Amino acid sequence: MNRQKDTSRLQEAEATAIAVLGWLAGEPELLSRFLALTGVLPSDVRTAVDDPGFLAGLLDFLMGHEPTLLAFCAASGTTPETVVQAHGLLMGPPAIHDG
Repeated sequence: MNRQKDTSRLQEAEATAIAVLGWLAGEPELLSRFLALTGVLPSDVRTAVDDPGFLAGLLDFLMGHEPTLLAFCAASGTTPETVVQAHGLLMGPPAIHDG
């Protein structure tokens, strides 16, 4: 049951990131900036959406600029908290380094 709930939450996080990508597609300047920052070619976006790191990067990009985050949230009806939670799920637990 717990595993099913975790899978559902992860799918919701992925759906949030894909919604961000869809929104960015309608914002050419922001999409160009995101692609330039990540080094992902426009032709590679379709395959990149299968990479949790790419999806987390979409959310990271959005969260890195509050006006952009708020514009997405207003356009999509998504709360900023939903974006933050989705980012945390897609990033996974922080790595622990022995020092």
